[in-house]
Amino acid sequence: MLSLKIFVVAYALWNGYVFMAMGRDKRRAKRHQWRTPETSLLLMGAALGGIGLYAGMKYFRHKTSHTKFVIGAPILLVLNVLVIGFAYYAGHFRLNLF
Repeated sequence: MLSLKIFVVAYALWNGYVFMAMGRDKRRAKRHQWRTPETSLLLMGAALGGIGLYAGMKYFRHKTSHTKFVIGAPILLVLNVLVIGFAYYAGHFRLNLF
């Protein structure tokens, strides 16, 4: 069992990291530098980073013409929510208020 508070903090930090990874990749694309592979970005989104991936895609206007991201990011976001919802309702989190 995992404390819900700990999960929420870790989830927010991870999605912040994925969001920043999208911004870093956009900046590197503009500078013609080494880029983060698309597969890595999608895997980060699949590993409960769907919000960060989708938000980074929209905010930085990055990968918006790539079908993998236009279709994949929203699907990963929904799958992330479903996995978290299932884990919550299956009792894998405990609400520790103190």
